[in-house]
Amino acid sequence: MAAAGGVPNQEEKYMYSEKVMDHFQNPRNVGEIENPSGVGTVGNAKCGDIMRIYLDIDDNGIIRDCKFKTFGCGAAVATSSMATELVKGKSIQEAMEVTNKAVMEALDGLPPVKVHCSLLAEEAIHAALWDYAEKNHIKITGLTKPKSDIHEGEEAEQEEY
Repeated sequence: MAAAGGVPNQEEKYMYSEKVMDHFQNPRNVGEIENPSGVGTVGNAKCGDIMRIYLDIDDNGIIRDCKFKTFGCGAAVATSSMATELVKGKSIQEAMEVTNKAVMEALDGLPPVKVHCSLLAEEAIHAALWDYAEKNHIKITGLTKPKSDIHEGEEAEQEEY
Protein backbone atom coordinates (compact mmCIF):
# COMPACT_ATOMS: atom_id res chain seq x y z
CA MET A 1 0.00 0.00 0.00
CA ALA A 2 1.20 3.48 -0.74
CA ALA A 3 1.64 5.75 2.24
CA ALA A 4 -0.09 9.12 2.45
CA GLY A 5 0.90 11.36 -0.42
CA GLY A 6 1.45 8.45 -2.81
CA VAL A 7 4.98 7.65 -1.58
CA PRO A 8 5.65 3.91 -1.90
CA ASN A 9 6.42 1.99 1.26
CA GLN A 10 9.45 -0.32 1.53
CA GLU A 11 7.73 -3.39 0.04
CA GLU A 12 6.52 -1.54 -3.03
CA LYS A 13 9.88 0.12 -3.50
CA TYR A 14 11.67 -3.19 -4.17
CA MET A 15 9.81 -5.20 -6.78
CA TYR A 16 11.57 -8.47 -7.54
CA SER A 17 11.12 -10.58 -10.65
CA GLU A 18 9.72 -14.10 -10.42
CA LYS A 19 13.21 -15.46 -11.18
CA VAL A 20 14.76 -13.51 -8.29
CA MET A 21 12.06 -14.82 -5.96
CA ASP A 22 12.53 -18.39 -7.24
CA HIS A 23 16.31 -18.31 -6.75
CA PHE A 24 15.84 -16.78 -3.29
CA GLN A 25 13.20 -19.28 -2.16
CA ASN A 26 14.78 -22.28 -3.94
CA PRO A 27 18.49 -21.48 -4.23
CA ARG A 28 20.54 -23.79 -6.42
CA ASN A 29 23.99 -25.12 -5.50
CA VAL A 30 24.03 -24.13 -1.81
CA GLY A 31 26.86 -25.56 0.24
CA GLU A 32 30.57 -26.21 0.13
CA ILE A 33 32.77 -28.33 -2.10
CA GLU A 34 35.22 -30.55 -0.28
CA ASN A 35 38.78 -29.90 -1.54
CA PRO A 36 37.72 -27.15 -3.95
CA SER A 37 39.89 -26.07 -6.87
CA GLY A 38 39.25 -22.47 -5.87
CA VAL A 39 37.34 -20.50 -3.23
CA GLY A 40 36.43 -16.84 -3.44
CA THR A 41 35.04 -14.78 -0.58
CA VAL A 42 33.91 -11.20 -1.03
CA GLY A 43 31.81 -8.84 1.01
CA ASN A 44 30.24 -5.44 1.08
CA ALA A 45 30.89 -3.68 4.38
CA LYS A 46 28.21 -1.11 3.62
CA CYS A 47 25.32 -3.58 3.45
CA GLY A 48 26.85 -6.53 5.32
CA ASP A 49 26.53 -9.12 2.53
CA ILE A 50 29.21 -11.82 2.40
CA MET A 51 29.42 -14.26 -0.50
CA ARG A 52 31.66 -17.32 -0.83
CA ILE A 53 31.88 -19.33 -4.07
CA TYR A 54 33.51 -22.77 -4.35
CA LEU A 55 34.70 -24.14 -7.69
CA ASP A 56 35.61 -27.68 -8.76
CA ILE A 57 37.60 -27.37 -11.99
CA ASP A 58 38.76 -30.40 -13.97
CA ASP A 59 42.11 -30.89 -15.76
CA ASN A 60 40.66 -29.40 -18.96
CA GLY A 61 39.70 -26.15 -17.21
CA ILE A 62 35.97 -26.94 -17.11
CA ILE A 63 33.98 -26.03 -14.00
CA ARG A 64 32.50 -29.36 -12.96
CA ASP A 65 30.75 -28.01 -9.91
CA CYS A 66 30.08 -24.68 -8.25
CA LYS A 67 28.54 -24.08 -4.84
CA PHE A 68 27.98 -21.03 -2.67
CA LYS A 69 27.37 -19.83 0.85
CA THR A 70 25.97 -16.33 1.23
CA PHE A 71 25.12 -14.25 4.25
CA GLY A 72 22.92 -11.44 3.09
CA CYS A 73 19.62 -10.25 1.72
CA GLY A 74 17.34 -12.14 -0.65
CA ALA A 75 18.92 -10.48 -3.69
CA ALA A 76 22.39 -11.61 -2.53
CA VAL A 77 21.16 -15.21 -2.23
CA ALA A 78 19.42 -15.03 -5.63
CA THR A 79 22.46 -13.58 -7.42
CA SER A 80 24.74 -16.21 -5.81
CA SER A 81 22.40 -18.98 -6.93
CA MET A 82 22.16 -17.65 -10.48
CA ALA A 83 25.92 -17.06 -10.74
CA THR A 84 26.61 -20.71 -9.86
CA GLU A 85 24.14 -21.82 -12.52
CA LEU A 86 25.80 -19.59 -15.12
CA VAL A 87 29.35 -20.93 -14.57
CA LYS A 88 28.66 -24.63 -14.01
CA GLY A 89 29.84 -26.66 -16.99
CA LYS A 90 31.66 -23.68 -18.49
CA SER A 91 35.34 -23.23 -19.24
CA ILE A 92 37.41 -20.86 -17.11
CA GLN A 93 37.39 -18.30 -19.93
CA GLU A 94 33.59 -18.57 -20.29
CA ALA A 95 33.23 -18.10 -16.52
CA MET A 96 35.35 -14.94 -16.81
CA GLU A 97 32.66 -13.56 -19.13
CA VAL A 98 29.91 -13.90 -16.49
CA THR A 99 29.43 -10.27 -15.52
CA ASN A 100 27.11 -8.65 -13.02
CA LYS A 101 24.99 -7.57 -16.02
CA ALA A 102 24.72 -11.20 -17.17
CA VAL A 103 23.61 -12.25 -13.68
CA MET A 104 21.02 -9.45 -13.55
CA GLU A 105 19.71 -10.26 -17.04
CA ALA A 106 19.41 -13.95 -16.17
CA LEU A 107 17.32 -12.92 -13.14
CA ASP A 108 15.15 -10.55 -15.24
CA GLY A 109 16.61 -7.54 -13.42
CA LEU A 110 17.18 -6.21 -9.91
CA PRO A 111 16.02 -3.04 -8.18
CA PRO A 112 18.69 -0.29 -8.47
CA VAL A 113 19.56 -0.47 -4.76
CA LYS A 114 20.30 -4.20 -5.14
CA VAL A 115 22.64 -4.00 -8.15
CA HIS A 116 25.61 -4.32 -5.77
CA CYS A 117 24.53 -7.93 -5.10
CA SER A 118 25.20 -8.84 -8.74
CA LEU A 119 28.60 -7.15 -8.46
CA LEU A 120 29.35 -9.36 -5.45
CA ALA A 121 28.46 -12.45 -7.49
CA GLU A 122 30.81 -11.43 -10.32
CA GLU A 123 33.61 -10.62 -7.88
CA ALA A 124 33.12 -13.88 -5.95
CA ILE A 125 33.52 -15.88 -9.18
CA HIS A 126 36.66 -13.91 -10.01
CA ALA A 127 38.01 -14.37 -6.48
CA ALA A 128 37.49 -18.15 -6.73
CA LEU A 129 39.20 -18.20 -10.13
CA TRP A 130 42.05 -16.11 -8.69
CA ASP A 131 42.45 -18.65 -5.86
CA TYR A 132 42.49 -21.48 -8.42
CA ALA A 133 45.11 -19.68 -10.54
CA GLU A 134 47.28 -19.01 -7.47
CA LYS A 135 47.10 -22.66 -6.32
CA ASN A 136 48.02 -23.88 -9.81
CA HIS A 137 50.62 -21.20 -10.58
CA ILE A 138 48.83 -20.11 -13.74
CA LYS A 139 47.62 -16.81 -15.15
CA ILE A 140 44.05 -16.41 -16.34
CA THR A 141 43.74 -13.85 -19.14
CA GLY A 142 41.81 -10.79 -18.01
CA LEU A 143 41.74 -11.75 -14.33
CA THR A 144 42.96 -9.20 -11.80
CA LYS A 145 43.40 -9.61 -8.08
CA PRO A 146 39.93 -9.31 -6.54
CA LYS A 147 38.89 -6.79 -3.92
CA SER A 148 37.79 -8.30 -0.64
CA ASP A 149 35.31 -5.49 0.02
CA ILE A 150 33.03 -4.40 -2.79
CA HIS A 151 31.68 -0.97 -2.02
CA GLU A 152 33.96 1.56 -3.67
CA GLY A 153 32.12 3.66 -6.21
CA GLU A 154 28.71 2.87 -4.76
CA GLU A 155 27.99 6.42 -3.64
CA ALA A 156 25.85 6.88 -6.76
CA GLU A 157 23.71 3.94 -5.60
CA GLN A 158 22.74 5.55 -2.28
CA GLU A 159 19.11 4.98 -1.39
CA GLU A 160 16.96 8.06 -1.74
CA TYR A 161 14.33 8.87 0.86
